[in-house]
Amino acid sequence: MLSFLQSLPSPIAQGMIWGIMAIGVYITYKVLDVADLTVDGTLATGGAVLVVLTTAGVNIYIAMIVAFLAGCLAGFVTGLLHTRFGIPAILAGILTQLALYSLNLRIMSARANVPINWRMYDLIVSSRTDVLPKTILICAIFIVAIIGILYWFFGTELGHSVRATGCNQAMARANGINTDSRKIIGLIISNGIVALSGGLLAQFSGAADVNMGRGAIVIGLAAVIISEVVFGKIFKNFALRLLGVVFGGIIYYIVISIVLKLGLNANDLKLLSACVVALFLGLPYWKSKLSHKKAKKEKKGEKVNA
Repeated sequence: MLSFLQSLPSPIAQGMIWGIMAIGVYITYKVLDVADLTVDGTLATGGAVLVVLTTAGVNIYIAMIVAFLAGCLAGFVTGLLHTRFGIPAILAGILTQLALYSLNLRIMSARANVPINWRMYDLIVSSRTDVLPKTILICAIFIVAIIGILYWFFGTELGHSVRATGCNQAMARANGINTDSRKIIGLIISNGIVALSGGLLAQFSGAADVNMGRGAIVIGLAAVIISEVVFGKIFKNFALRLLGVVFGGIIYYIVISIVLKLGLNANDLKLLSACVVALFLGLPYWKSKLSHKKAKKEKKGEKVNA
């Protein structure tokens, strides 16, 4: 137990970084009601852009901004494929993700993995034990800033129109909202945040890898679903829901850490991730089904008594 508590800062920091990615997933999955698989490629793009620029001597903060913009561009492409070419959102995301694999290799000069050493570069975050408290603090600042900006944006007229598009497209169009442009805006914001998370993750891991985003959508969905199950009845405010998503990412990585401590083979990690997501996706359904059966029995009992 003591060993686990001592190792806890690492999964917390990692969970916060993936929680930022999950905020991007939340925007498409919950706000826009669009299944976007671009994130598996965008996460790697953010990491690749940051590492390549930083190792080339570019300021780390400028590299983070460029990584964010690269993710925005990827989201824009997915949005165009979906809205202008009539390709279903899930397929448009897969196509962009597929193209990003080759682009990421080009960004990293045909190398599958590009390391970045904390001794040579002034990184914002790191997995080193001695700087983990600082990493957690910086991640917390990023999270508060992102949630604050998103809370402000989705409170504007443009932000409300994006949310309206996700709630009811037909009604949004009837009110004069260009739903296609709103979908593109949502996808741009979502993938920009995911790429930003990828930049942080590359620093934390000490390298950018062309496969670092594989399965990212599963982890993002896990964080979103865990947040809904655990904090759904507590967090009603939009900002708190976004914060709940981050907590979902932290819970997910703490659970993963516990299971690995218990001796799970690391090769089975993806299988475990799929099982966790399936479990939390199924919980609301079974909960509603049990509630319905209970209500039905109570109603039947009332009729018998009458």
